[in-house]
Amino acid sequence: MNPATDLTIISGGQTGADRAALDFALAAGLAHGGWAPRGRRAEDGPIDPRYGLRETPGWEYSQRTQWNIRDSDATVVFSLAEGVIGGTRLTIELARRLGKPWLHLPRDVGDKAAGDREAACGAALRGFLTAYRVRRLNVAGPRASQAPGIEAFVDGVLRAALSTQ
Repeated sequence: MNPATDLTIISGGQTGADRAALDFALAAGLAHGGWAPRGRRAEDGPIDPRYGLRETPGWEYSQRTQWNIRDSDATVVFSLAEGVIGGTRLTIELARRLGKPWLHLPRDVGDKAAGDREAACGAALRGFLTAYRVRRLNVAGPRASQAPGIEAFVDGVLRAALSTQ
């Protein structure tokens, strides 16, 4: 399996980490999908139909989160710092509860510059994908309003992890 071409990105479509992963998948020509809350709701309004997401029967973000973990082989959780809160913490708890492999990639850890940190996290993600033979990767993390800059970090790490060079 070649993660750069055979991977499906799963995400819930919220602004921030979720949306960055879906945008990356579209730009890279990767399959994508996932669950969104009923009404395709996100903090910036209804999620664009170009993202191939299905709606859960309920409005709760937690149902969407659980179903995306359930339907994936593994989950990567992005954050700006080591500590996680809210829905990001719930994602890790649900992955543990469901017995699914997960990887947390915080941006602001250590003394590496942004590009070096993205490369290091990309290498960690590439190893994780290989070790667990991941074909369907759930990508999660904070929404844009809670983590300004998370989109660029997610995009940079995914590029580093899935680069074919």
